[in-house]
Amino acid sequence: MKAWRLQQPGHLLQLEEIPTPKPGQGEVLVKVDAAGVTPTELGWYPTTHEKSGNARTHAVPGHEFSGSISATGDRVSGVSIGEEIFGMNDWFADGAAAEYCITRPQSIAPRPAKLTAIEAASVPIGALTAWQGLFDRAKLQLGEQVLIHGGSGAVGVYAIQLAVWRGAKVVTTASSRNREFLLGLGASQVIDYRTEHFEAMLDGIDVVFDAVGGETLEKSWRLLGSSGRMVTIASDSEGKMDDRTKAAFFIVEPNRTQLVKMGDMLASGVIQAVVDAVVPFAKTNAAYAGAISNRLGRGKVVVSMNN
Repeated sequence: MKAWRLQQPGHLLQLEEIPTPKPGQGEVLVKVDAAGVTPTELGWYPTTHEKSGNARTHAVPGHEFSGSISATGDRVSGVSIGEEIFGMNDWFADGAAAEYCITRPQSIAPRPAKLTAIEAASVPIGALTAWQGLFDRAKLQLGEQVLIHGGSGAVGVYAIQLAVWRGAKVVTTASSRNREFLLGLGASQVIDYRTEHFEAMLDGIDVVFDAVGGETLEKSWRLLGSSGRMVTIASDSEGKMDDRTKAAFFIVEPNRTQLVKMGDMLASGVIQAVVDAVVPFAKTNAAYAGAISNRLGRGKVVVSMNN
């Protein structure tokens, strides 16, 4: 099969012909239709290291996808050959920037018929991160006020929609060009991070959901109310020594039950998928390098195997 592989950290991807993987016990083989692109993934620990801690080379990125079940290993139940699915796979496994990838039934769910393969591939990481951050960790409640940093990003667009669905008041930081779009998703206030100072405009926030990190995160702590909660997914927060940042940081985990819920919400129109741009498989390298010119500046870039 064809697959894009990272030769070594700091380098771009290279298209290679490699053996098609075979599903082991409890695994399924997915024929990939589309894959979501997370450019920062090329520098993540699971991309550059094995679970053992040893250096890793030739990793295939792309850990969210849509496709169909091509084969199953032993002791697999709940899925069938040919079933159209969407979901994730293990961060240390080879991803979906390839014609096939390996995952587990508990990391995927049936693709909603209403969604195209491209739309479905844009959902898993963003929607699950938003759900787990807002609800599992921050315990966001009806009537609370949430500040979402990076509202037009691949996670932010779902965080806004899910927070609105929960009945929270949503304030978000983003570029002014996406203001009307984010208001349309349900945000009550959009603060332009380039020209406005959110830290001087807000206080008493119940939940801060941070997808930016750095100075933005540091300025946000003082905005929390007495029972306020901070959640951050910014990669520069991982490994920070201060206890409050360590407690606030998390990495999304695959969850079939939550994916099914996301699928139902997408199918019913409660939330919508947001695709930034579609890139043909042959240009996967450019997508990870950020060299795509036709982006809308919101949501997820998706690689399509059929373009």
